[in-house]
Amino acid sequence: MTGPDDTTRASSADPTDSTPAAGVDDVLSLAAAASATDGSPPFNDQALVELRSGEARVLGDRRAAALVRDGEAELAVHPDHRGRGLGARLVQTVLDATTGPIAFWAHGDLPGARALAARFGAVETRRLLQQRAPVGPRSPRLIDGDRLAAFRPGVDDAAWLDLNSRAFADHPEQGSIDQSDLDARQGDDWFDADDFVLLWRGDEVIAFCWLKVETGQPGEFYAVGVHPGHQGEGLGGAVVDAGLTRLAERGVDTAALYVEGDNTSALRLYAARGFTDHAVDVQWTLTR
Repeated sequence: MTGPDDTTRASSADPTDSTPAAGVDDVLSLAAAASATDGSPPFNDQALVELRSGEARVLGDRRAAALVRDGEAELAVHPDHRGRGLGARLVQTVLDATTGPIAFWAHGDLPGARALAARFGAVETRRLLQQRAPVGPRSPRLIDGDRLAAFRPGVDDAAWLDLNSRAFADHPEQGSIDQSDLDARQGDDWFDADDFVLLWRGDEVIAFCWLKVETGQPGEFYAVGVHPGHQGEGLGGAVVDAGLTRLAERGVDTAALYVEGDNTSALRLYAARGFTDHAVDVQWTLTR
């Protein structure tokens, strides 16, 4: 949800508007423009995966569009078309096209998104913090016998998917990743298997750190997970330290990550490594 009172219906939903409905390229171009202006992307990676696969429903046009999927919506308004009431119109279009409770993600917690949430009576239900830290090499503390190794596409997929589903059983986005989602991410330009670090104990993957490195952007801790049966063993710190070392090797100066605002143990771990708050994503929910 971006922009103050800004977004629009697709032409198929608004017979008074002759602007063609948005296609995949239109949404990607809109997302790039909004991200450049706002400092945060309006759509998360899973939404973009489902956009490309056709699983996400697109409402709107090249000026403003929403991606709707399974009880959630994310919207963006092109910076050149803000301040015209398009956001409110698109929110209403999303509501007209869906039933039941729906959650809107506001990436960056922008003032316009807050105004839209207040206008429609949405309630804040989640707060996701984006944190950043300077990068420097660290020495991961490993238990004797544990080893770190890069992810091997086509070899480690099943082991990682099993660990990820266990580690993120209560996380609605990350925990639902399946083989097709993993394949799609491996097809992205930014994917590098050497940036995907697994911590093995014998034949079992028990923790991981997945990095996303793009030119001109901070090195992102895309996901960090620990097997729930091995919590409290310092594994999270070990894979984060391995990730920071990998970023340093790649010449990245700044690390970024996302963490739930109420995850106190993770916040402590990251604070100990110099991470501080940079931005906030908020989920606003409408119950109908």
